[in-house]
Amino acid sequence: MKSLLLLVVFPFAAQADSLVATRTLRAETILAPADMMLVAQAIPGALEDPSLALGQEARVTLYAGRPIRAADIGPPAIVDRNQIVALHYAGGGLSILTEGRALARGGVGDVIRVMNLASRSTVSGRIGAGGEVSVGAMGAMP
Repeated sequence: MKSLLLLVVFPFAAQADSLVATRTLRAETILAPADMMLVAQAIPGALEDPSLALGQEARVTLYAGRPIRAADIGPPAIVDRNQIVALHYAGGGLSILTEGRALARGGVGDVIRVMNLASRSTVSGRIGAGGEVSVGAMGAMP
């Protein structure tokens, strides 16, 4: 006698927690524990772990009760728009250090555009931990 395997699939999705804002937060606000809470609802794209958002900066306005998505937050900005920054190029045994003007705000690891003050040319570079911007082979690579 042959045995029959019966597989029952329930149409209910597994419940997951989603992270939402507890109040309206303006862009450039650093997220604190009181600014977010977990709700027992699976919201597509929403973060599920509060530790991923804690201490991060809101890149856009976050509205109360709305989900906090990874694209809505990022590392706190350490470079402001129009700030003078050290511009560093290293590649092929050559190292150049000069000054530039940041054309955008950004945090560690962000790629921003910077105007070289000596040549007035615009380059893209990655912000380092000390606020310097690295350009070239290793600096602006995503």
